[in-house]
Amino acid sequence: MLKFVDSFMGGIAKSIGMPTDPLKLFLTFLLSYPLCAVLKRLPDTKPIYKQIFCLSVSTFYLLGIFSLWDGLKTLSISSLGTYTLAKYVKSPLMPWVVFLFLMGHLTINHVDRYFNPLWESQVDITGAQMVLVMKLSAFGWNIHDGRRPAAELSSIQKDRALTTLPPIIDYLTYVFFFPSLLVGPSFDYAEFRRWLDFSMFDVGSTATQPTNGKLRKVRNRKIPRSGRVAARKALEGLFWIGLWICLGTVLSPKYILSNEFRARSFLFRIIYLWPLGFYYRLKYYGAWSLSEGACILSGLSYNGVDPASNKRKWDRVKNIDPYRFETGQNTYTLLETWNMNTNKWLKTYVYLRVTPKGKKPGFNSTFITFLTSAFWHGVSPGYYLTFLTGAFMQSSGRAARRYIRPFFLTPDLSQAGPYKTYYDVFTYVGTQLTMAYAVQPFILLTFNDSMRAWRAVYFYIHVGLFTMTVIFSAKPVKKQIKAKLSARTQTVSKLEQLRFEIETARAKRAPSELGGGPASEEYLHEPSLGIPDGDIEESVEAIQMDLAELRSDLEQFKRRTSMAVGDARKRVSKRKV
Repeated sequence: MLKFVDSFMGGIAKSIGMPTDPLKLFLTFLLSYPLCAVLKRLPDTKPIYKQIFCLSVSTFYLLGIFSLWDGLKTLSISSLGTYTLAKYVKSPLMPWVVFLFLMGHLTINHVDRYFNPLWESQVDITGAQMVLVMKLSAFGWNIHDGRRPAAELSSIQKDRALTTLPPIIDYLTYVFFFPSLLVGPSFDYAEFRRWLDFSMFDVGSTATQPTNGKLRKVRNRKIPRSGRVAARKALEGLFWIGLWICLGTVLSPKYILSNEFRARSFLFRIIYLWPLGFYYRLKYYGAWSLSEGACILSGLSYNGVDPASNKRKWDRVKNIDPYRFETGQNTYTLLETWNMNTNKWLKTYVYLRVTPKGKKPGFNSTFITFLTSAFWHGVSPGYYLTFLTGAFMQSSGRAARRYIRPFFLTPDLSQAGPYKTYYDVFTYVGTQLTMAYAVQPFILLTFNDSMRAWRAVYFYIHVGLFTMTVIFSAKPVKKQIKAKLSARTQTVSKLEQLRFEIETARAKRAPSELGGGPASEEYLHEPSLGIPDGDIEESVEAIQMDLAELRSDLEQFKRRTSMAVGDARKRVSKRKV
């Protein structure tokens, strides 16, 4: 590290009582804003200027601020190794070779960190390497797709396919793009290339651009204005970081391992985990919001114009939605709004890629995606405890939506019933408490600490999840619930609900089944934390059962209708007589 930077940051860290490395990381986030303002104003006709600038800033971050010489070597090995494999391996197995190379290299560093842990709050290169694994494994698949016939590709595969290997300088700029170097977000090379050659923006010198919902003439500038949007995102990130620092004085993961915590009441212990889980998330909210703001300022986050509002969208690399997460009423919503780009990567380049062509993703796809997500995060037992608990959370959540929620709706399932508010409050509190419980091992990491934390609250969430799984897996229980639902649901409403379920199932199917249109690809439910949503697997069986039940109801309806018509005719005949 440069001595003047080290002494300056050390003095500030000592004065505010904060570790030096997190303060350095915070400095890189803030520095990225003025540097991105410079980046977007470099000559449009000289991309080499942007490339040299990006590589220089990233080198300054790694060496000048963090002194990560070994880290630079690690990223270089992964990057150059991937480029070499993509260039010389012509086999269809090339992307899998790249994937195994990257994951193997990352796992070696994870194992090394596990047996040789760093002191708390120290920044190392594994975070940046995790981001790079997503980018480079996607790069390998993009090169592979560029070598395949276009007829075999889905829409998103065609969009991201690379028919030629990019120049090494372009590739290295993609790898060392400084706004997202250390914590993400990740993105595909095709998106980066469109940013570099400005085809992403498609704006001419005389074009009108929407600004705050109004149309006005602008000067000759390829990258649209994004200063205000980036500033708002930066303020949001600063707010989360400030709140994280404040709550750190009253909340601590060490406290839940203490005897003092175990001496408190059971109600206090389970409620304490809720704000503690929120405290854990704050640093991620802050870091991802700040890095996203820098990407917005650089122009990379540009995602076209919303036709409804006529405003530009800047959510191409959005990685977190704090509001939706903190107000989520079910597990799927929480996982869907957390680390969103990782979920996209798991879906597009793992979950769907391991699925045989022409088949629907099944258990094997789910299992491989789960393992990938787990190994990608690390080798600490805490990660696996959280992921396994997450699998039960999703399964129980689906059961609750399918067998309990309908009782709080109107008989035709189209509107909320009189007690739906109570259901919403209960599911909100239950979901948030469950997530707060599940994420403790993710932070504590060790098996003993994780068990101690869960033991302090008597494993109450696991007991509840296991109970729900047993109850809703029992065929007599499911049969009785369905009978009650059938009794209160009219035949016509069931037909409408069935039609809705069929359309939903079709929308959720993999692109390999549907041909890969935009609706089937872009809006496919993504694996969350490596565990895909199981509604797809359940939909076929559920529809078959509902069809059989519907046929029976329709036959009864026809018989009753014919009998009613016959009786009506008899009454009319008697009256005439």
